[in-house]
Amino acid sequence: MSDLNELRKKIDEIDQRILELLNKRAETAIEIGKAKQDKHLSIHSPEREREILKRLTEKNPGPFPSNVLKLLYEEILSASLSLQQPLKVAYLGPSATFTHLAASRKFGSSAEYLPVSNIRSVFEAVSRGKAQYGVVPIENSTEGVINYTLDMFVDSDLKIAFEIMLEIRHNLLSKTGKKSDVKKIYSHPPATAQCKVWLERNFPGVPILEEMSTAAAAKRVSKDPSAAAVASELAASVYNLRFIEKGIEDYKNNFTRFLVIAKESLPRTGNDKTSVMLSIKDRAGALYSILRPFARHKISLSKIESRPSRRKAWEYIFFVDMEGHIEDKGVKKAIDEVKKECLFLKVLGSYPSAE
Repeated sequence: MSDLNELRKKIDEIDQRILELLNKRAETAIEIGKAKQDKHLSIHSPEREREILKRLTEKNPGPFPSNVLKLLYEEILSASLSLQQPLKVAYLGPSATFTHLAASRKFGSSAEYLPVSNIRSVFEAVSRGKAQYGVVPIENSTEGVINYTLDMFVDSDLKIAFEIMLEIRHNLLSKTGKKSDVKKIYSHPPATAQCKVWLERNFPGVPILEEMSTAAAAKRVSKDPSAAAVASELAASVYNLRFIEKGIEDYKNNFTRFLVIAKESLPRTGNDKTSVMLSIKDRAGALYSILRPFARHKISLSKIESRPSRRKAWEYIFFVDMEGHIEDKGVKKAIDEVKKECLFLKVLGSYPSAE
């Protein structure tokens, strides 16, 4: 026991030193914030945060795991930023949506999160300066693209600053946690679509009712013992619900991609994506003519999605994701050449590829 007590005493001493250093770091962060304000610089510096995380994980000798070190320092950076100036992030609410979860994974628990009722309101919050960033879903690995988000970029001047990949785990929740009590099920349509086979097998004939979000469904169910919700684990905690079943999604490799929107894009990192939207001339071979420059400059396209322009019948807008940054020579040359073949072309942003 004497050896154990000595080791525990050593841990206590190390913890005390860590605490002292964290507070010294916080004091320095406050000084940096004041210096930035004096020079009229942006308080939030994503490039600097990325440099810190990369340096620490590369230099970590172990045995402390690098992935946990990264998560720990993301929270330290979030807390330090909040001491300089609260970072405001708008997202598709209410609390405990998957968009909320994605936002908190990106910006940490010290940011100020502003839930809004729809995707348009996320764009408006950032455009009007109520939030520095907004987080919106763009596509799911099993259900495909979210068209409303794409449509919002048509008239918006906001840029894509980041992308977030979040593994989606759906759960069936209720007040009682009893399967026999369930007479109706609420959720957001994309969520129920991702659990369609499981729901049909386990709750045949039970009506599936639409809600604005998985969190809104959980909130409704918290007041109705005869209902269940398809929602996240976070929703279970926030709305005090019990699990009927965990992990009910039909495909276990289920990810949703989210975009972080801001007024400006970020400098290149060396591992970036660029997104553009364009409308092409209505003539034979038009699509081939815009793809050819990308092939010539060896630019890999990761997505092409089309949407009706709503301005003229059978006229389409294409959304294109490519590997590389707009500052890269090959990307810039390809886009300049493609622009000559288009009615219009708009760069939506260059941003770091999600891990």
